[in-house]
Amino acid sequence: MRDCRTFANAMEKTCRQITTDVTVIGAGLTGLTTAYWLSRRGIAVHVVEKRDRIGGQIQTNHKNEFIFETGPTTGSVSTAEVAELMNDLAATSNGKCLLEVAPDSAKRRLIWKGDRFHDLPSGPLGGLTTPLFRFSDKLRILGEPWRSKGTDPDESVGSLACRRLGRSFVDYAVDPFVSGVYAGNPDTLVTRYALPKLYNLEQQYGSFIRGAMAKMKEPKSDRDRLATKKVFSARGGLSHIPEAEADAIGRDHITLAATGVQVRPAGDNWQTTFTDAEGTTCQLTSRHVVTTCGAYELPALLPFIEEERMKAVSSLHYAPVMEVNVGMTDTYGGDYIAFGGLVPTVEHKPVLGILFPSACFTGRAPQGGALFSFFLGGVRHPDMLDLSDDKVQHIVTESLHTMLKFPREARPAFIDISRHQKAIPQYTADSGQRFEAVSAMERDYPGLTIGGNLRDGIGMGHRITQAALIAKCIINKK
Repeated sequence: MRDCRTFANAMEKTCRQITTDVTVIGAGLTGLTTAYWLSRRGIAVHVVEKRDRIGGQIQTNHKNEFIFETGPTTGSVSTAEVAELMNDLAATSNGKCLLEVAPDSAKRRLIWKGDRFHDLPSGPLGGLTTPLFRFSDKLRILGEPWRSKGTDPDESVGSLACRRLGRSFVDYAVDPFVSGVYAGNPDTLVTRYALPKLYNLEQQYGSFIRGAMAKMKEPKSDRDRLATKKVFSARGGLSHIPEAEADAIGRDHITLAATGVQVRPAGDNWQTTFTDAEGTTCQLTSRHVVTTCGAYELPALLPFIEEERMKAVSSLHYAPVMEVNVGMTDTYGGDYIAFGGLVPTVEHKPVLGILFPSACFTGRAPQGGALFSFFLGGVRHPDMLDLSDDKVQHIVTESLHTMLKFPREARPAFIDISRHQKAIPQYTADSGQRFEAVSAMERDYPGLTIGGNLRDGIGMGHRITQAALIAKCIINKK
C-alpha cells in the first residue's frame, strides 16, 4: 500500500496539472498588464516566464544613492489606458506604485551639432534662430501645408521628412529622434508602421502642420484628456509597475524560470507545457493563450505552426543597444536640466544619445549630483556591443568631458554597462507581412493571441495599451 502511495506521489510530482482560463506567456510589461486586467475582472490567469524574475526588459537598480534603469527609462502617457493603469495600480498597491511625470523643465530636448548641444526648437521663433537647420529649409517649412502628399505607402521616415521639411530637418531632428526611439535608421523604417500618427497627418490632412492644428481643435472627452502625452516613470523606478501588477495577480499565479515552454491546441482548449525551477513537468490547460515574447522565440513556443508561415513573423530584425548608466556626485555647476541630448548620425559620435534621468524624476541621484544614461550601438553600429568594458568606460568618460563638459578631474561614482542584443524591433517594409501573418494565425487558431512589441508599437505606452485591449477582447468573449 505504501509503495502505491509513493508511486502516486512521484507521478504527481513528475507532472503538475494546472487549469486556468487564460495562459499568458511572458512576465514583461505586456504580459503582466494583460494578466492584471483579466484578474481584476475575476478571470483566472496564469503567467509563464522563462527568466527567474518579472519585468522583462524593465529593471530598476540601486547603487549607493542612485536609482537607475537598465532597460526602458521612461514612458509617455500617450493613451487613456496608460493613465487608467497607473491610477488603478496606485489604489490596488496602497500607494506603493505611483505615477511620476517629468516636470515641464524636462521638456527641453538637446541636439548635438559641431562641438556642443543645442536646444531643439519648441516654437516658431526658436525654429528661425536655431543653428541646427539650414536657412533654406527654415523657409521651406513655410510651404509645408501646401506641399503635395505622398503616394508611396511604404515611404520611409527619412524620405517623407525630407520631402516635406528638407534635408537638414532629417539630419538634425528626425534622424536623432529615430535613433533615440528605435535605435534605427530613418531611411529603412517605414512611416506608416513606425510612426503611424505622422503618416496619418499627411494622408488625412495633406500636411503635418494642418493636421496638427486640426487635431488640436478636435473635441476631447474626459477620458481623452487622460492622455496628457507627458513623460512618466514610477516613483522610485519603473520596476514598481510590474511588481505591483504581480502582487495584484498573485505570485502563486506566476511561474518563473520555466524552461522548454511549448503551446499546442487541444480541441477547444490550449495546452502549455514546461518544466519549472524544481524540475517538475507542468501542463497548463486554458481556453485562451496570449504570447508576449519576442518574435524570435515564437517558432519554439508554437511548434504546430508551419516553419514557412512562421518565418514572416520570426524574421523581425531587432536593434542591439548598449545602455551605460553613469553616476556623478557633483555636477560642477553644469546645466543638466533637460530630458537629454541626442546625437545625429552625421556628427559621427560614438554615442546615440545621453538622457538625464535625475532631471526628470526625484531620487535618481544624491543632492548636488546627477545621473546620466548613455546609449550606444543601434542598427548602424551593432559592433559597439562587442567592445570590452574598459573600452566602453573610456568612451563614456571621454564623452562626459567633451560632450557634457565635465572638467577633466571629474570622475564617475560608478559606471554600469548593460548590453541588449535584441533590444528594439525595427518596423521596416516587411512589417505589413508580419502583421498580416499574425492576424491570419489568430483567425485560424481561435483562443490564441500573439502580442508583444512585434506589433502595435514599441514604447511602454504601446505595451500598456495593447495589453488593455487584449484583456478587453478576452473579457468580452467570456
